[in-house]
Amino acid sequence: MTSHAVTVRHNFETAHRLPHLGGKCVNLHGHSWWAEVTVTADRLSGAGTVVEFGSYKKVLRAWIDTRLDHGVMVGRADPLLPALLDDGTKLFVFGDDDEDYPPFAKDLDWPTVEDVAVLIGRVAGFLLGSMDAAPGSRVSHVVVHETHVNTAEWTP
Repeated sequence: MTSHAVTVRHNFETAHRLPHLGGKCVNLHGHSWWAEVTVTADRLSGAGTVVEFGSYKKVLRAWIDTRLDHGVMVGRADPLLPALLDDGTKLFVFGDDDEDYPPFAKDLDWPTVEDVAVLIGRVAGFLLGSMDAAPGSRVSHVVVHETHVNTAEWTP
C-alpha cells in the first residue's frame, strides 16, 4: 500500500513540574521543547499534498505558542496551582478543560513528556480535521523532545 507523510516541527519554551514523581522534577523548571507531528495519507489530495504545509504549520504553531510557549504546564492536583493562578502566570493545566477547544488534556493528569506528546497529537489531529487535506489523512506519529537527550513518542 502506498503511503505519504509530512512532518511539521516546532519548538517552544515552557516550564513544568512533576511533584508526583519525586526527585529533581518536583522543582519548577523549564525546557526548550521540540515537537514533531507527522501526518500520513494513503493518497495525495488533488493539489498533490497530504496537507498544505503553510496553513497547517500556522494553526498548529499558533495553538502551541498561545497556550504553551513561555508558560507553565502543571497538573490540576499541583499544590502550586493556586499561587500560580493568583500571580497571573500563563498556565496550561493538565486534567482540566480548555474552554476554547475540546478537552485535549482532561484525562492527562501531569505534564510529563509522554503526556505532552499525547496532548500535541490530539491538538494536531483536531486541527487537521479543519484543513484542506488528502482523504483519510491522519496524525500518525508525534515526537516530543523535552531536552536534546529526552524524547517521548506517541502513535495513535
